[in-house]
Amino acid sequence: MKNVYIVPHVHWDREWYFSAEESKILLVNDLKEVLDFLEANPEYPSYILDGQTSIIKDFSTLCPEEMPRFKKLVEDGRLIIGPWYTQTDEMVVGGESIVRNLLYGIKDSREFGESMKIGYLPDSFGQSAQIPQILNNFEITRSVFWRGISERYGTDKTEFNWVGPADSKVTTQLLPLGYAIGKYLPIEEPPLKKRMDKYFAVLDKGATTENIIIPNGHDQMPIQKNISEVITVLKKLYPERNFMLGRFEDIFEEIEKTDLPEVQGEFIDGKYSRVHRSIYSTRMDLKASNVQIENKITNILEPLMSIAYALGFDYQEGTVEAIWKDLMVNHAHDSMAACCSDKVHAEILARYNSVEERIDRLIDFYMRKISEATTDYKETEKLVVYNLFQNSRKKTVRCEVISKKSDFVILDQYGNEVPYQVLNKEVIDPGLIDRQIVHYGDYEPFIQYEVEFTVNIKSVGYKTLYIVQGEHEQTAIETRDNVIENVNYKIEAQMNGTVNVYDKRSGKLYKEVLGLENVADDGDEYDFSPLKNDQPLYSADSVNASINVNHYKESQELYIRYQWSIPNDIKERKNKIMNGKLEIEIAIQLTQNDCYIPFEITVDNDSKDQRVRLLVPTQIASKLSTADNQFGLVQRPVIDEAINVWEKEDWDERPDAIYPFLTTVALSESGHTSAVFTNSTREYEIVGKNFEIIAITLFRSVGTLGKEDLLRRPGRPSGIKMKTPNSQMLGRLKLSLALFFTNEEFDEANVLYYAKEFLTPIYTYNQIPYNAMKLNKENIQAENEYSLFDLAETNLIMSTIKKSEGSDIILARLFNGSKKAETFPGKVERYRLNETLYGLRADEVLEPSEIGTFRIK
Repeated sequence: MKNVYIVPHVHWDREWYFSAEESKILLVNDLKEVLDFLEANPEYPSYILDGQTSIIKDFSTLCPEEMPRFKKLVEDGRLIIGPWYTQTDEMVVGGESIVRNLLYGIKDSREFGESMKIGYLPDSFGQSAQIPQILNNFEITRSVFWRGISERYGTDKTEFNWVGPADSKVTTQLLPLGYAIGKYLPIEEPPLKKRMDKYFAVLDKGATTENIIIPNGHDQMPIQKNISEVITVLKKLYPERNFMLGRFEDIFEEIEKTDLPEVQGEFIDGKYSRVHRSIYSTRMDLKASNVQIENKITNILEPLMSIAYALGFDYQEGTVEAIWKDLMVNHAHDSMAACCSDKVHAEILARYNSVEERIDRLIDFYMRKISEATTDYKETEKLVVYNLFQNSRKKTVRCEVISKKSDFVILDQYGNEVPYQVLNKEVIDPGLIDRQIVHYGDYEPFIQYEVEFTVNIKSVGYKTLYIVQGEHEQTAIETRDNVIENVNYKIEAQMNGTVNVYDKRSGKLYKEVLGLENVADDGDEYDFSPLKNDQPLYSADSVNASINVNHYKESQELYIRYQWSIPNDIKERKNKIMNGKLEIEIAIQLTQNDCYIPFEITVDNDSKDQRVRLLVPTQIASKLSTADNQFGLVQRPVIDEAINVWEKEDWDERPDAIYPFLTTVALSESGHTSAVFTNSTREYEIVGKNFEIIAITLFRSVGTLGKEDLLRRPGRPSGIKMKTPNSQMLGRLKLSLALFFTNEEFDEANVLYYAKEFLTPIYTYNQIPYNAMKLNKENIQAENEYSLFDLAETNLIMSTIKKSEGSDIILARLFNGSKKAETFPGKVERYRLNETLYGLRADEVLEPSEIGTFRIK
């Protein structure tokens, strides 16, 4: 007989078109009902609480008196929780975010009992190729998901082994019809049989054994109390099948007895379920905030705290966990995708602001602690420079110095003067520094200087400099023509708002870089949709820019500003009217030895229903792009071959070659690589006559959560039809990116290394004798110059460095971001991502896209 496992569960979207506060009210009601039902019906085997523990936190906060019952049911295996903290997005959140999601989800589960040992992600909009390796590092060997796969990955079966980098593998149960086919199963025979006949036709065809799953649950669905009666009816309707209540583990035990097909890679096909390939650019203000916060935690805060911990300071582990958890609430698939109501997006933005404020204050706190522990020199004013990057650097630093001194010199610990240039200065009220000063009648103002200097700093460390009274020779600031340059690049601004970039190493000239493309967007928060017969507008064809250049002693700046007339909305675009506008500013700051070209682009938008992309011509006619995912690389075709058959095969959405990336997207050939780094937008497409242009989406303007019958997504609406005027992205948006050109192939150029350097800026702390927040000085003496460790002997990329949870050891997480094996030299203790010891190794080899976590001694 064929076994049919009916698996009771709930899928809990914490927020979506409804607010988190509304869902919490339902959660209290529904979960109390679940507890009552499980206790009253011991024969009912188990209930899955959606694989995420964040809702447990919500419930325990509101109903602490219910937690003993909750804990007992978890311990008895009746209530199944974990392993995630939230139902994470997999495509545009960073690797460390996914790791912490599991780390904290499993940690929370242990407070009540065992975590589910399945990587359960039933509704993510696509599956990352790194999930098998990440799951294996948490000693999880099973996976359940729904979206993204089709037969072209190598199987038409719903059970398979999903293979990832470094010999990782998870046995996978696909939910081919989604997680909700068993929702509200009727007890009446005709409608029940009609539904089940349709399901069995699909499920039987894809099954590798005589076992199939009917998930009995849905979004915010109360527990179906009459499910036993429904099963009685099913047994009558289908006597050849054996129906039972069960859990996912039951079917895994059966399918693992057979030989399963193998598949590998990422799954982003929208053939049988929508993956929304252009959702990566919805509400770019929210997505850019996430990128900047992720990078600030992993590249700055955690390495800084690790340095402080190594010096003897306390590591505020609980504070960091709270930061991660609040950030990961925003990583739930709907929240991260930003396919929500305006009210929910306002709550998401508020969480980002709260998280970033805590991160910034914690960074200041630890920089201050270290600064106060270093040796004083003549006076108590210091400038401590922090390099949290994995290697030593000679960097030009631009920072603020606050002092009552009308003039000063900067000295190193040996008394050597560090040349600097004052870029700007202004008088500030002493009450802004420390209100106690003015409380006692001292109104003498402070001077806030903006200074720039170049300094050598060791890796994952700091250098202490001193602000001493003295005479400083000021160098004049020069304003020149439209050219800036350094040892690697010459950049010439054009009146049409673009730049020509001359790469001195390769001798190549890249023309009209950083032009903008504007098209109509007739889509919704889920997907871009072109307007039929629309023609793209290009800024280079119609704008007249103003150009300003500043030449400082250590750096050069180029500003390009223009106003671009575009249609104000879809109606104007159809009638070829141009009453809308975009005000654009591109700011490039170049220092002498930079290997990449960092820039910020600010857009002030007053128009609706549009998509704006940045264009980077590369001179590389390409068939494949190279981008990074979590802890590695993925190559993708510039044309998805399914574009030729999607309508014939009745795909749910058109497979346009719009893709996500995390830090880097590149085109490369022998002796030539062009790349874009990002600290904001994470969506790209390769375009152009010869597919030689990297198009980076800056933002999309849409006014609806869901629409039906889009050109690239026929049929029903995704989500619901709800007005979302704030998703039109009116107002100012600032995005941070960088260009990278080289005369080497991708691996030789070590592209991800430079992307990581771009995302790890120098930080400084200016210690003066005044501070509004008083601290008692700790009895710790720190060196004036310090380095925790250096990765100069390896090409591996450091993901982060942190104190192990609940332990006194420091761990560095590295990954291989190249296409060939790389070695971590020396005798090392290697750990899994769950921070358990993997073994003692010597000269550890990491395969391409492999993750390694090592103890730092």
